[in-house]
Amino acid sequence: MQNLKKARLVLEDGTIFEGTSFGYEKSVSGEVVFYTAMTGYPESLTDPSYKGQILVPTYPMIGNYGVPKDAYQEGLSQFFESDKIHCTALIISDYSSEYSHWNSQKSLGEWLKDQKVPGLFGIDTRALTKKLREHGAMLGKIVFAGQEIDFYDPNKENIVAQVSTPDIKEYGKGKYKVVLVDCGVKYNIIRCLLKRDITVKRVPWNYDFSQEDCDGIFLSNGPGDPAQCWETIENIRKVLDTDTPVMGICLGNQLMARAAGADTYKLKYGHRSHNQPVMQPGQSRCYITSQNHGFAIDDKTLPENWEPLFVNVNDGTNEGICHKYKPFFSAQFHPEASSGPVDTEYLFDLFVEKMKARHINK
Repeated sequence: MQNLKKARLVLEDGTIFEGTSFGYEKSVSGEVVFYTAMTGYPESLTDPSYKGQILVPTYPMIGNYGVPKDAYQEGLSQFFESDKIHCTALIISDYSSEYSHWNSQKSLGEWLKDQKVPGLFGIDTRALTKKLREHGAMLGKIVFAGQEIDFYDPNKENIVAQVSTPDIKEYGKGKYKVVLVDCGVKYNIIRCLLKRDITVKRVPWNYDFSQEDCDGIFLSNGPGDPAQCWETIENIRKVLDTDTPVMGICLGNQLMARAAGADTYKLKYGHRSHNQPVMQPGQSRCYITSQNHGFAIDDKTLPENWEPLFVNVNDGTNEGICHKYKPFFSAQFHPEASSGPVDTEYLFDLFVEKMKARHINK
């Protein structure tokens, strides 16, 4: 922790926060967002949905349990949600350079440097979060001396194409065959499918899966504005004319809605946490969910045969949709969690039930 460099976080409105570097020393820019989870930084940093974003945890101390070893099982990392860190940078209040955990192998700072991702500590994240809540998500940049850089808005380009798999990959040898459309999939989604006797065929975001011989289609999470993924939307539209079961998560929820004819819009500062409460319309049970998204579906634009499946208790925004007659449904939150609560993992079982019912009815 000796001879650490200072750097500035500069927001698009001119606000400047000065902090100390504990990661890779390079100027970067992106969208500044906050998340309120108290744990799970290895999972969050490797979540492809954070592509293009400068991440601000609200919990004051980060790094105290280090970073786990990079072990693999069935071709997937056991402890991370992808093969690398996807967020642009990390902004925290207090960095714990000393760490303790049975599975840790390096410090958070060492990991950031290995992955060439900047990190700043010593910043008043409460003040920063308050500004983001009042103003909304803002563009920002981390600037080191002598390394000036322009602002960058990740929502103005198709960043899904940057995080999706370039090749077709297969996992497992289960009873049911599912085509997973990779828009930036978290590995725990694949893990949840594999343990339910499913063979997963993971395909690129723009792959035409409409002619695939499969039991179900799965639409993954991912970063950015769903309107940028028009090729995926067109392919989903073709599938919605069939009776093949379709499940979506996060970005997959928004893409299914747009394919059905609904609109999406940008939230003021998004939902990024482990503690978002959702309910099903007409029911009294509340589920606590893990979330990471900056866009939402406009319920008022849902077509006649579609309806909301879940609603956010805090702000009333859409948290999922389903078709009234066909086996199509999606969740805006993350039922696979990792990290976060697993209240809604049963949705994967519902997906299997719909595939099973289709077999019976054939």
